[in-house]
Amino acid sequence: MRAVVQRVSKAKVTVNDEIIGKIEKGLLILLGVGKEDDGKDVKYMCEKIVNLRIFEDEKGKMNLSLLDTRGEILIVSQFTLYGDCKRGRRPSFDKAADVHAGEVLYEEFVKMIKSCYPMLNVQTGKYRAYMQVISVNDGPVTILIDSKKQF
Repeated sequence: MRAVVQRVSKAKVTVNDEIIGKIEKGLLILLGVGKEDDGKDVKYMCEKIVNLRIFEDEKGKMNLSLLDTRGEILIVSQFTLYGDCKRGRRPSFDKAADVHAGEVLYEEFVKMIKSCYPMLNVQTGKYRAYMQVISVNDGPVTILIDSKKQF
């Protein structure tokens, strides 16, 4: 699994001009699922993301996690995180999970976040929908995470 994790002061996702997910201070997670991903990747990503110390403490140092700040989380599926642009000009998505497997693991990720961390307000996009995501990146702070630790 791959994620682009952005610390935001607010974010929302719309489908057909209808807001389906909206948060204030917290994390916007753009989540991609790869062909070789499974439940271990889901667990790794959940634990890694909610415990990332990327929020500032009283001294202005990035030392607090989403759990420490009781921030909110917006999770949006994004298979294009597996786009490979090494050759040619059109990205190849051969390493992205197929539609069904991707949806299963995306939903598993959302379910795990909600069940393991019930104190968090968790919002989502809509899998396989054309979405528009609007966010105010706070910092800006943007972190890339890969469950296979490729970067």
